[in-house]
Amino acid sequence: MNVRRLGLVPYDEALALQASLVEERRHGRIHDQLLLLQHPPVITLGVRARDSRDHVLAGPDALAAMGVAVFETGRGGDVTYHGPGQLVGYPILDLNPDRRDVHRYVRDLEEVLIRTAAAFGVTAGRVAGLTGVWVGDEKLAAIGVRISRWITSHGFAFNVDTNLDHFRLIVPCGLTGKGVTSLEQLLGAPVPMADVEAAVTRSFCAVFECVPATWPRPAITDRKPL
Repeated sequence: MNVRRLGLVPYDEALALQASLVEERRHGRIHDQLLLLQHPPVITLGVRARDSRDHVLAGPDALAAMGVAVFETGRGGDVTYHGPGQLVGYPILDLNPDRRDVHRYVRDLEEVLIRTAAAFGVTAGRVAGLTGVWVGDEKLAAIGVRISRWITSHGFAFNVDTNLDHFRLIVPCGLTGKGVTSLEQLLGAPVPMADVEAAVTRSFCAVFECVPATWPRPAITDRKPL
């Protein structure tokens, strides 16, 4: 498993990178990949939001003024928000031959994030009938995946010290009556992103039974969060 810690990456660049890596993985030219990164402020629309933007509460002018982009994506799910302080993980995995089970894959990603939270003393879990990782009625991590011929893309978003006010711009994941939280809010203290990246890597490789080969951090990580 090649673990690539990419820093702050614009959403459209991450989409293009994923598409390229999916093709490379499909043809066996690369090993499985785990991309760990952050995005500038962006609202993304999953397949459930293709026909309606009712769950985007702010208008185009307001979003533009705040510097929040909007993208339609090919992942599952509804509307979500990404921004600095949120660790996004994009696994590019070949699930052939023994992991060809979408339900199992999503549950495995949840398990990775539950273990990650536990590494910092936070007890997180699942909510029956809902996807993601929760602490009570507040979502700590969202999951939205795409699987094409059993090659995965998109993935998860784990709130570390995200600006939670930005979630008020949307109905997160199309769910009303549910809140959003972060590791920093739960602990009452900041947590270094590098520590969370390391915890995610350990948990991911434990759940997916792989060995990490971490790529060096490229220059893109020198960008300061917005």
